[in-house]
Amino acid sequence: MAVAELYAQYNRVWIPDPEEVWKSAEIAKDYRVGDQVLRLLLEDGTELDYPVDPGSLPPLRNPDILVGENDLTALSYLHEPAVLHNLRIRFAESKLIYTYSGIILVAMNPYKQLPIYGDAIIHAYSGQNMGDMDPHIFAVAEEAYKQMARNNRNQSIIVSGESGAGKTVSARYAMRYFATVSKSSSNAHVEEKVLASNPITEAVGNAKTTRNDNSSRFGKYTEISFDERNQIIGANMRTYLLEKSRVVFQSENERNYHIFYQLCASAQQSEFKHLKLGSAEEFNYTRMGGNTVIEGVDDRADMAETQKTFTLLGFKKDFQMDVFKILAAILHLGNVQVTTVGNERSAVSEDDSHLKVFCELLGLETIKVAQWLCNRKIVTSSETVVKPMTRPQAINARDALAKKIYAHLFDFIVEQINQALHFSGKQHTFIGVLDIYGFETFDVNSFEQFCINYANEKLQQQFNLHVFKLEQEEYMKEDIPWTLIDFYDNQPVIDLIEAKMGILELLDEECLLPHGTDENWLQKLYNNFVNKNSLFEKPRMSNSSFIIQHFADKVEYQCEGFLEKNRDTVYDMLVEVLRASKFHLCAAFFQESPVPSSPFGAMITVKSAKQVIKPNTKHFRTTVGNKFRSSLFLLMETLNATTPHYVRCIKPNDEKLPFEFDSKRIVQQLRACGVLETIRISAQSYPSRWTYLEFYSRYGVLMTQQELSLSDKKEVCKVVLHRLIQDSNQYQFGRTKIFFRAGQVAYLEKLRLDKLRQGCIVIQKHVRGWLQRKKFLRERRAALTIQQYFRGQQTVRKAITATALKEAWAAIILQKHCRGYLVRNLYQLIRVATITIQAHTRGFLARRRYRKLLQEHKAVILQKYARAWLARRRFQNIRRFVLNIQLTYRVQRLQKKLEDQNRENHGLVEKLTSLAALRVGDLEKVQRLEAELEKAATHRHSYEEKGRRYRDSMEERLSKLQKHNAELESQRERAEQSLQERTEELKEKMDQLTRQLFDDVQKEEQQRLLLEKSFELKTQAYEKEIESLREEIKALKDERTQLHHQLEEGRVTSDSLKGEVARLSKQAKTISEFEKEIELLQAQKIDVEKHVQSQKREMRERMSEVTKQLLESYDIEDVRSRLSVEDLEHLNEDGELWFAYEGLKKATRVLESHFQSQKDCYEKEIEGLNFKVVHLSQEINHLQKLFREETDINESIRHEVTRLTSENMMIPDFKQQISELERQKQDLESRLKEQAEKMEGKQEEPFSHLNRGLEEEGRQGKAVEAQSETHPEGKERLVGKIQEPQEAIKFPKKQAEAEEEVESILRQEASRLSLENRDLEEELDMKDRMIRKLQDQVKTLTRTIEKANSVPLPSGSREYLGMLEYKKEDETKLIQNLILDLKPRGVVVNMIPGLPAHILFMCVRYADSLNDANMLKSLMNSAINGIKHVVKEHFEDLEMLSFWLSNTCHFLNCLKQYSGEEEFMKCNSPQQNKNCLNNFDLTEYRQILSDVAIRIYHQFILVMENNLQPIIVPGMLEYESLQGISGLKPTGFRKRSSSIDDTDAYTMTSILQQLSYFYSTMCQNGLDPEIVRQAVKQLFYLIGAVTLNSLLLRKDMCSCRKGMQIRCNISFLEEWLKDKNLQNSLAKETLEPLSQAAWLLQVKKTTDSDAKEISQCCTSLSAVQIIKILNSYTPIDDFEKRVNPSFVRKVQALLNNRGDSSQLMLDTKYLFQVTFPFTASPHALEMTQIPSSFKLGFLRRL
Repeated sequence: MAVAELYAQYNRVWIPDPEEVWKSAEIAKDYRVGDQVLRLLLEDGTELDYPVDPGSLPPLRNPDILVGENDLTALSYLHEPAVLHNLRIRFAESKLIYTYSGIILVAMNPYKQLPIYGDAIIHAYSGQNMGDMDPHIFAVAEEAYKQMARNNRNQSIIVSGESGAGKTVSARYAMRYFATVSKSSSNAHVEEKVLASNPITEAVGNAKTTRNDNSSRFGKYTEISFDERNQIIGANMRTYLLEKSRVVFQSENERNYHIFYQLCASAQQSEFKHLKLGSAEEFNYTRMGGNTVIEGVDDRADMAETQKTFTLLGFKKDFQMDVFKILAAILHLGNVQVTTVGNERSAVSEDDSHLKVFCELLGLETIKVAQWLCNRKIVTSSETVVKPMTRPQAINARDALAKKIYAHLFDFIVEQINQALHFSGKQHTFIGVLDIYGFETFDVNSFEQFCINYANEKLQQQFNLHVFKLEQEEYMKEDIPWTLIDFYDNQPVIDLIEAKMGILELLDEECLLPHGTDENWLQKLYNNFVNKNSLFEKPRMSNSSFIIQHFADKVEYQCEGFLEKNRDTVYDMLVEVLRASKFHLCAAFFQESPVPSSPFGAMITVKSAKQVIKPNTKHFRTTVGNKFRSSLFLLMETLNATTPHYVRCIKPNDEKLPFEFDSKRIVQQLRACGVLETIRISAQSYPSRWTYLEFYSRYGVLMTQQELSLSDKKEVCKVVLHRLIQDSNQYQFGRTKIFFRAGQVAYLEKLRLDKLRQGCIVIQKHVRGWLQRKKFLRERRAALTIQQYFRGQQTVRKAITATALKEAWAAIILQKHCRGYLVRNLYQLIRVATITIQAHTRGFLARRRYRKLLQEHKAVILQKYARAWLARRRFQNIRRFVLNIQLTYRVQRLQKKLEDQNRENHGLVEKLTSLAALRVGDLEKVQRLEAELEKAATHRHSYEEKGRRYRDSMEERLSKLQKHNAELESQRERAEQSLQERTEELKEKMDQLTRQLFDDVQKEEQQRLLLEKSFELKTQAYEKEIESLREEIKALKDERTQLHHQLEEGRVTSDSLKGEVARLSKQAKTISEFEKEIELLQAQKIDVEKHVQSQKREMRERMSEVTKQLLESYDIEDVRSRLSVEDLEHLNEDGELWFAYEGLKKATRVLESHFQSQKDCYEKEIEGLNFKVVHLSQEINHLQKLFREETDINESIRHEVTRLTSENMMIPDFKQQISELERQKQDLESRLKEQAEKMEGKQEEPFSHLNRGLEEEGRQGKAVEAQSETHPEGKERLVGKIQEPQEAIKFPKKQAEAEEEVESILRQEASRLSLENRDLEEELDMKDRMIRKLQDQVKTLTRTIEKANSVPLPSGSREYLGMLEYKKEDETKLIQNLILDLKPRGVVVNMIPGLPAHILFMCVRYADSLNDANMLKSLMNSAINGIKHVVKEHFEDLEMLSFWLSNTCHFLNCLKQYSGEEEFMKCNSPQQNKNCLNNFDLTEYRQILSDVAIRIYHQFILVMENNLQPIIVPGMLEYESLQGISGLKPTGFRKRSSSIDDTDAYTMTSILQQLSYFYSTMCQNGLDPEIVRQAVKQLFYLIGAVTLNSLLLRKDMCSCRKGMQIRCNISFLEEWLKDKNLQNSLAKETLEPLSQAAWLLQVKKTTDSDAKEISQCCTSLSAVQIIKILNSYTPIDDFEKRVNPSFVRKVQALLNNRGDSSQLMLDTKYLFQVTFPFTASPHALEMTQIPSSFKLGFLRRL
């Protein structure tokens, strides 16, 4: 494309202007090659013929879409006016002070404090890639820090600019950024010390000038050292070329160094009174400038700040006072009066007060000082001469001494600062910050300006080489052919200054001559360089100056003072006097010391681009030029060994007005600082660079349909470019980017705009054509109507007569009646026909619709019942699986219990039999005693017959025997009476026991009847279903008959009805399956009844033997007489009694037989399932629902297993009863044995023993009775479980109504039957495996029960007290297992929330119950320390923090709930009130726990924020949730090769997933809902704050379309809150600032009403934020308009009354106050179970 083509009509150009430097004009006529003038239209409307030639066409102006870019190199046309205009737009209108120019950051001094340097801004830029955010000094600092950390390479930030441009502030902010982002973990506060060095150096090195109130009068290079962890460990400072002349001379409206005025302002303080100072107006060295005060500066306060920073750096008061002494001495030295004595002499009075103070402060001899101030010693080879000096010479000597002292003091302070910042460790890397003067040119330029410009020449050379190198790296990276770029090389100027026989060497040579003068040196320069070096010129009108052509501009230097300033000498005798000072610091200043070597000499070896001739240090060691050249050489070595980063500070105007743009001054500085050179280098190659995706998205509108059909976007871009730009030299294709030459992007933008404009024109054309056609047709219809009426009136008027009127009216009447008659007849005929057709048609349609509805209704009914039957059968089968497992386990457990009871009953029967045998033996003994008594009587008669001699004696013996017999009779009667009483009592007890057992038998009979009734009800239900189905079949038969008749009448629907009948007949066949089910249930009922009858017979036979043995010692008739009529009904045909055990055994056997029959039935049904798979596959749509039901059943199985496990806790009660019976049995046997032994010796004891045995038997019978009462409860539970499936059978009937529309789905999914069959088989296999697994678990539980039965348990039922007993030595183990080693993952799912907290509190209750203060205190302290330790150890584990936050809150709530305080006991149950603490008040520990919970909460929030923050900006701002709505704007920023975009592609979904993860974690760990709401509110505040902060710092994001994206993303967050039921968490309100910012981007911004609406609606945004958004608003297309500055001023005026914060950024670290609500725990402590996974077996429940 030819260049001339760009100069077409409507394009704009820049033309020179004397006031604004450049002004814009629009081309009014296309330019043709060869035209001499270019017709232009200026912005004020005037036309101009601008003379041109083909080689000097005016520069083109960039499209408005490119104006205001963050990077100047993104402009399509790169030249001076484009740069100037872009800076004006950004600075004056958008109020943006920073702009990139390639690798340079251009910083404009706003002369106003801006809220863009806070810690929030620092954190916003930390970690961001350069170019992602708006230009900022922090972005450059972050880039340097990131490259240092990534590449382990030293970095440098070079800050330059003229005085007043803001160099010092920029360097200060860069150092502050490093100190903030790289804080060390030590307590040395190195960062604060590094920052504290700035106020000191500014106090002693900065002064007020005409251009700047705080101008740095020296160069400073600060190295900030970092360790391997990239944390600051120290710093080092080097200074360059202090302006010593300012100590003794200041121009008008300038000041001396700040420290002097600070010292004078504090002179009246007691610590400074010995310095004998006054106000600054009293001293010559501080009053020369006229005004000693700076507006807005408090020198006294600054003095306090200086002293504070001295102290912070470790400088003691003595050191500070020594420094102040020297400064005060300099001021007094300036006031020493030199008087003239004659023509060639001068004198200083020894009584001069200021001289005395000077000598007193520095410890000097007044006489010698007064002498050598006015005299000098000249040493020759033959003699020494003392030569008096004139007054001007003496004053110069005085001033030279003052400058020398101050220079030494300045170097000394810098040295001490370096020592304070010195570090002992090894430096890993460093970042250097160079704050150095920029290029200077004044009306009078002297030696200082010469050195400054010489330094800038060296820096510019280094800058050019670096830019050239980066450009080359970019081309090589993208595989672009590298062509040599011509750039300005200022090596000839450097050679002119520093080469052999250069300006500096000639100056040093002249300084060595005793009579060397400035004029002689200047003449040498004229002789050597005039007409020999093009860069050196002699002014035409002056012989005391010379001109050097620098890279920025020509500068004229006045040679006066060059030699004196270069020598910088003080007379030797004055030096000797000061060297002999009694003040150690002053004496040390003037001691001879060797020149220190370079600290970087051994580290850095860098070769210069061109051989530089080093000076001969032997001869020029002492000159200022030599020293400056050496330090500059060292600086360049350091910079060449680092990666440089450039900051160019620009002074926008000389009046220091805020945001005033002086084009002349700015252009002058841009030329001087190298910005335009960077632009020129970039413009010579390919300055505009786009990625393929950006080009494709931006210029897709220029692509054809054929090009868009290509799949490879990269290839599409190439094809499009070849078509649009025929000159292939105007662009290059890289690996990832397309490179364009200058102007090509603007040309593409023009094509795009033309295409869009053409499209708009087409749309406008069609819309306007449609509107015009619509208007034309409307007007045409109106005209025709008017014409019709007009012509009719004319015709009527021509033909009107009386006869004609009568005839016409008569004809009209006749026609009317005739036509009416004909029309009425025709209407009646048509109406009758129509009604007839409608009647038949509607009847036919109604009948067809009725038949269809009837068919569908019947089909639905059939489907309902058939599917309900299938669903019920399927549900019953699955239910039976579960019941089989349950019943198997329970039957085994009951069998085990019944066996144990049978064994015990058998033992009791044996005991009763043995007791009956013992009683029979006692009766036999009584009979034997009676027989012996009869034998004694016979012996008495025999004795009477044998001898009467002994009659008297025998009578006496007989009387004795009679008495003895009477006593025995009385004893026997008493024994029989007591035995009878005992027997009656025993009979009464047996009667009572019998009645109780009869009641149990009745209960068992009732239960049996319930079972029978349940089976009968089930049978009746099935019979009812069969009857209903039969009725349905009958109705279907009738319907089918009717359908056959209808089929004969209507042949149209015959085929479909036949299909329906066939399908209905198939479904009717399922009735047989119902009949089989009923037969199966009847068989089950018969089996159950048979088992019941057989069990009755067995139990009767077993108990008959026991009853016989028990009744042998009793009279059966007597027993019958004592029984009631109801009791006699329970006697069988043999007269035997059913005792208590019979009822229990009968019920058990009934249940056992019932369970066995059901088990057999279930096994048969399981075998039949394989045959039903084919049938079930036909109902595939129903199976999908059944799968979900099976999942629920699996869950119920799991819960059932859990419940069975919990029921095992009843085993200890059974064990306790068994052990109690065994103990009673052993006691009874031992007592019976003792009774049998005692019966042989005594006759009375058997009865008492028998009574005791009967009492024990009664107690044992009661125990057996209590045991029998426990089993009916178990039986009732089993009966309830049996009835559950019967009730559940009815549930699927309700679901049949929802299956009406499934028939069509069945046809569509027929192809998936095979896959579903395989899934079903896998499901059945899984069920089989589950059944086998549960059976194994049942067996394991059975074995566990058997083992537990062998372990004796203590007697008595357990009632837990809600305490856990532990030993004091187990406290460490408790804390270790419960807190330190507990892993929440996998545990929290199966336990109550806060279980560890409840366990801890139960241990606390135990310690409280013991009233052991030490034990309680030790436990509480250990628990709190353990929680702190586990939180500290897992401070980044989100789940662990959430788990222990929840448990800490639960523990705190337990301490409150059971504290006994009324306010916390309102929701307690009576049992919970009994569990309150009794002995100790734990209020202090509650406060400690509350503090621990707050700490855990803050750490928990911090971890969530750290995980969430990296994805907020990509998800909320960068991701396009509304695809295609955002158009890529040609940003063109070229990120540095080292700035790697390592961020992941996060979306809005990523944010929502992260929030859901946080929410689920908090809920799983049982966090209180109120705490969850507070955490969500905090996270939403972070999302809103981070997004808004990034939006405020990213100008490219401030567009209308981006506002729509943000609003959409906010709606996603609101939907998430709604889904989680968190609307009342106030989280939505935290997004209000962001929502208002999005609204502000979308709202109209033109009129006064818009400004008022913005000020009223944006209440959550501060005025600073609103103005920032308005100034940053950036249109994406040319069809959008920028916000007018006048509109921004209107809004700002409306917002002035606001009293909101002046901070720009929201504080992302802000934390809302957290409150922990009290929530009473509903869990009873006595019911708390400890899982085995906690490994707390040493705890015992009380």
